[in-house]
Amino acid sequence: MTSVADTTVTPSLSLAMREGSRAEHEAAENSTFMSELLDGKLNADAYAALLLRLHRVYDALEAAVREQAADPLVAAVHDAALERLAAIEADLTHWAPGTDPAGVDSPAASAYATRLRAAGEWGGLLVAHHYTRYLGDLSGGQVIGRILTRTFDLPEGVGVAFYEFPGIPKPKPYKDAYRARLDDLGLDAAGIEAVVAEVKVAFNLNQALFAELSADIEDYRRLDS
Repeated sequence: MTSVADTTVTPSLSLAMREGSRAEHEAAENSTFMSELLDGKLNADAYAALLLRLHRVYDALEAAVREQAADPLVAAVHDAALERLAAIEADLTHWAPGTDPAGVDSPAASAYATRLRAAGEWGGLLVAHHYTRYLGDLSGGQVIGRILTRTFDLPEGVGVAFYEFPGIPKPKPYKDAYRARLDDLGLDAAGIEAVVAEVKVAFNLNQALFAELSADIEDYRRLDS
């Protein structure tokens, strides 16, 4: 009797991350808060509230990545050119001058930061969060920056440093190379499954942050919208 060879092929990590988290990604992307912000219906306080929460998130993420930079999985994606904390702080001088991000009451941002710190226990988990945040910033984030500039009639370069990557002049080839590095990590099927599961967690944490902001959306609507 002729045996049939096992033709099961483990998908590439980057493809598995994208396809395996599609539903969670779309749910976060289509939140009420982000939809109204991008439609120009929310005021400057709304964006300031988002930015203050992102400060807590990126503070935790970038601290965890630096602490685990020697881990081979983390080292494959770590790049100081991606870091956003300094850019967020620069933007906050425009959107929320004098406000201490540490004093902002945000259970959603705190839960997100706690998960990021815990992700340091295995490099693959941290890679999942790194991918979710930074590749999003390099993709849709560019569009958001232009919308904010138009909506709030911002002077050129003011308040949107978060979406500017001076060390990455060409995002498309950078993202392609980033995904190639993910695929070269050599994770087995179980490792890929664990990373994909954490990407889903990351999008859900992001969605919880938007839901928290949406709870106050009536306070954030523009009077002229």
